[in-house]
This record gives sequence, C-alpha cells and structure tokens, in this order.
Amino acid sequence: MTERLNHFIGGEHVAPSEGTYFTSTNPSTLVVLYEAARGNAEDVDRAVSSARHTFESAAWKRIGATARGHLLRRLGDLVGENAEQLAMCESLDNGKLLREMRGQMRMLPEYFYYYAGLADKIQGSQIPSTNPDILNYTQREALGVVGAITPWNSPLTLTTSKIAPALAAGNTVVIKPSEYTSRTVLLLAELADKAGFPPGAINVVTGLGAEAGAALVSHPKIAKISFTGSTGTGSHIAAQTAARFIGCTLELGGKSPNIVFGDANVANAAMGVVAGIYAAAGQTCIAGSRVFAHKSVYEELLERVTERARSIRIGDPLLDETELGPLAFKDQLEKVESYVKIGAAEGATVHSGGGRPTGLELPGYFYEPTVLTDVDNNMRVVREEIFGPVAAIMPFEREDELLALANDTEYGLAAGVWTQNLATAHRVARKLDAGTVWVNTYRAMSPMSPRQGFKNSGVGIEHGIESMYEYTRLKSIWINTDEGPVADPFVMRG
Repeated sequence: MTERLNHFIGGEHVAPSEGTYFTSTNPSTLVVLYEAARGNAEDVDRAVSSARHTFESAAWKRIGATARGHLLRRLGDLVGENAEQLAMCESLDNGKLLREMRGQMRMLPEYFYYYAGLADKIQGSQIPSTNPDILNYTQREALGVVGAITPWNSPLTLTTSKIAPALAAGNTVVIKPSEYTSRTVLLLAELADKAGFPPGAINVVTGLGAEAGAALVSHPKIAKISFTGSTGTGSHIAAQTAARFIGCTLELGGKSPNIVFGDANVANAAMGVVAGIYAAAGQTCIAGSRVFAHKSVYEELLERVTERARSIRIGDPLLDETELGPLAFKDQLEKVESYVKIGAAEGATVHSGGGRPTGLELPGYFYEPTVLTDVDNNMRVVREEIFGPVAAIMPFEREDELLALANDTEYGLAAGVWTQNLATAHRVARKLDAGTVWVNTYRAMSPMSPRQGFKNSGVGIEHGIESMYEYTRLKSIWINTDEGPVADPFVMRG
C-alpha cells in the first residue's frame, strides 16, 4: 500500500479535511513514492489558527530571544544527525544528485546556527531629541504568522532560508511546500517538534498552489508571505499582499549572464559555465543560462564547454558516478524540449545535446546537457527562463557592448564574471544589474551573505542579518520623563 503523508498542524499529523490526496512520483523511475494530503482553505485556516494561537500564547512569549536561538541550534543539530535520510528523500522526490543533496544537508545546519546566533542580536536604538525631557527609542517586533511557500528544486534549503530568520525574530510559520516535494518539509517539522518548539510554531499544509497556496496568501491572519518560485506567480502574490498592506519577500526567476573576458583562465571559466548551467540539471533560479565569451576566447570556451557537456554522465541520481539526474517532473521536461525547438525555429544552432538521452536503463524525465549557438538577445531562448540544462553561448567584442547585452533582460538575480584583471572585475560587477555577482566562481553561497533579486527577479532579501529585518516591524516609542504638569496647548504664554 502506498504511504500516505498528512499535514502537520499544531504538533500533530492531521488528515486533509476533504480526505483527498495527490501522488508524488520518483522522476528517475516514474514509480509513485507516496500520497500527500491535498490541502484546501479549511486546512490552511486550521494551520494559521494554530500558528496564531501559539504566537499569542504565554508559552511562546515566555521563550525569549536567546531561548529561541537555543531551539534553532537544537533543530540544526537534528538536521545534521538526519542528513542522510533527508538527502535521500530529496533526491528521490526531485531527482537531484544524492551526493549534491548530501552536501546541502551537511551545510543546512549552518543556516540554523547562524540565525540562532542572531536571535538576540536584533536591537532598537535611542533617537536624539531636542527636548531633554523626551526619551525616544525604537524596538523591533515580530510580525505574527508568516506564510512560506517553497519550491521543489531545493526544498529544505529554500524553506530554511525563510523559516529560520522568521522563527529567530519571534514569528510562527505555516509552510506550503511544492506538491512535487512534500516529504522533507514534513520531516523538518517533525524534527522541530523534537527540538522543543511548541506545537503550532511550525505548521505544514501540503497541496496544490492554486488551492492551498492561494488560501495561504489570502488568509486574513497571515502577516507576511515569503515565496520562491516563478515570476508570474510572484507578481500575483505581490498584488494580493499589497492590497492587504502586508509584506512579501519574493525570490523569483532569473536569466543570469555568465561572462568570460579575453584574459580569463578559460579552463576555469569553462568549468564555471558547466557548473552554472548543468548543475542540478539547470533547475535553479541562479542558473548561468546566458554565456557571453569575448571573441578572442569564444571558440576555445565553446569547445571546452561542449566537450564537458557531452561527457557528463546521465543516469540514476542515487549513484555516486552520476553527474546529471532527471528533470523533476514531466511538465518540466516538456517545457525544456519545447524551448529547444523554439530556439531552433528562431535560427539557433543546437551545437550539442538537444534531446532525451538514449540507452538509459531508467525511464525517467532525463534531458541531455544542451549547448545553443548562433543566438542573440532577441530570441526567446535567451530572454525567457527555461529552467533546464540549456546554455546559450554568444561572443562579444567590447565591454560596453557586453554590459548592454548582459543587462538587457527583465531579470536581475545573479551574474558571473571571469577575468584575471582586478579593475575589470570590480568595474563590471558594479555595472551589472544583478543582486549577486560572482567573480571567478559560480553558485557560491552562505547563510551570512544577503541575496536580493533586482527587477523581475524579486522583492526583499534572503540570507544575512538583513533578512531578519524582513520578519520584524519597527516601533518608535516616545516617553515624556518630566513629571510636572502638562501645559494647556491653548493657553498663550508670554
């Protein structure tokens, strides 16, 4: 019998109110992994009510900032202790390499430790006053119940990026994970319960975006929404939250440039390009999908990237020797296929890849690492996010031309720069319209380093101390310390 997963609300596993479930399928084998509760507005309301009750409870309020830090640190410990199980579950759910997921799970406790340390470091300040009898100071307060809607490509890492600062700041949370990757977020909630978080501090409602996700965004007791996903959905969420005057943090799409200058170490740059677009099968918002190479190194870079792309070992993501697993679900595979066909119709050359691999023993949603050439910035494959292992490689001549092309996009999430010239590195990084710029590396990350998307890539900040402010509100307090009589404001004094 197929395993059934229920919601996690108020510290308990709760069946869906309508008794309906949906299936999650292993994208490598196409075998059903489990059924998960199909949440609706009633389930979301129960979870939000639980979170609100806990937020307002004396038990939660008695847990001071330092104690919240201790809880987060304990949760980080438990994540580390269960890293192998969590990595295996994520790999089975979304098809990412098991060895990559092991690396993420080993790093994940650091996120909890980082915010555990920040929990009692968020301070107010005293404001100078022209009246010596007036004391004016500020303090930061928790918002209330935070709704977190998380994606399928890195479920636990992207969920942690939201809930760790939210909890450290004193909020409670309701999480709606992607319907493609429900299991590990539910496991995280169980570990939080084991760590000592009070029931209702962390709740999980599984289900579809149009049902459970929409109900969470529109719930009147939600104080903030934090969402990672497509730009289209993010725009809809931004409009809804703006209409209710609540905040939102949105990490959205990208079409990031990866730029190789003529003085770059081309071998290193080629590996950076491969890492930027083929790691995680290109299913990452920061994928370096637009590659710009100076004409003096274009042919060499193209040859190196193509050679490595053709040699990438495609197969079972659970095996250590595998370098590229499947796409996460059928619709994603079909989307990638359609974009490559669109590119070819627009005049692009499929220089390498461009189809489903043959000879694999697994029937899953695999797609070859693909290189497109003869492309320009007006083509859809260069302008629109594909979210798959497809790199468009273009030559450039002048720096000003390069910057115009790199910034000619609706997105502004990330960028890569490869050069051995320090002045070029700083100058180009300053002029790129992207929230994160890597120089002579790609995909480096840390919970300590803030991430912000420019333009259509998002609103707000994740990671770093700055993200703590996303989950608090600022209050200004004025106190008159003069105990004498207050003057009548309508009596004239000479």
